[in-house]
Amino acid sequence: MQATSAKPSSPALDRQSLRPDCANCFALCCTAFGFLRSADFALDKPAGTPCRNLASDFSCTIHDRLRPRGFRGCTVFDCFGAGQNVSQGYFAGKSWLEAPGTKDEMFAAFKAARQLHEMLWHLAEAQERTFDPDASDRVARFRDTIGKALGGGLPQLIALDMQDLHSRVRAALMEVSEEVRASYFAAGGDHLDSELKPGADLVGRNLAFRRLCGADLRGAYLIAADLRNSDLSGVDLLGADVRDARLEGADLSKALYLTQMQLNAARGSRTTLLPPDLEVPSHWGDE
Repeated sequence: MQATSAKPSSPALDRQSLRPDCANCFALCCTAFGFLRSADFALDKPAGTPCRNLASDFSCTIHDRLRPRGFRGCTVFDCFGAGQNVSQGYFAGKSWLEAPGTKDEMFAAFKAARQLHEMLWHLAEAQERTFDPDASDRVARFRDTIGKALGGGLPQLIALDMQDLHSRVRAALMEVSEEVRASYFAAGGDHLDSELKPGADLVGRNLAFRRLCGADLRGAYLIAADLRNSDLSGVDLLGADVRDARLEGADLSKALYLTQMQLNAARGSRTTLLPPDLEVPSHWGDE
């Protein structure tokens, strides 16, 4: 079935619109993606099928018990606002239950839009953090390109060369990262530790009470690492895996490219300092 020609909104200029609004989404994260039984999910679910905990009104029947019921992964996920944009924009508020023939297109659109929304999240920060007018212009052009792709309709979205765009956006983010991190180098700190590098295996590592300012931990494995009371100002965390990392008392208020998903996957407390547009996860402790 042909999708509606309704014009989706473009979130390119506003980070606030890159937040999930589940009430205006057709539970696309609970249907489009699949998962395997693991510590994060209590069962196997093929992609493109509804989760068994999904109600007919697209609510979750165990929403307030996801973690104790073995669905920690659901509490971590963030669609960056793609769910409501696809549901209400591309498909004009008509669900895949009402129009089953749109299901495949809707799920494909969601997968593509989510990637673009995540890029916009990082690009918005990059444009705010850079002091280089040329870099700011390049980032702004990427935001405009992505905004037009999101606002151009379903065929344009699906046809987008996502791999090429990812590569070019990543290069722009890295350029800004180098600039921002360089501003911390003169102040010294532990960022020059040879272990602290992109893609580093820091699983379970004790990095507590460290001044890590300006370190490049892009894509690093920080699973269950101890970062308590460490200063991560200017630390590039793009794509870093921080599952179960200890962040109590850590200063992440000026970390680079941090996402809500990363925080949701980590362990922290009310003493963890966060950027103003990110929230303390509900499962974090108070100490």
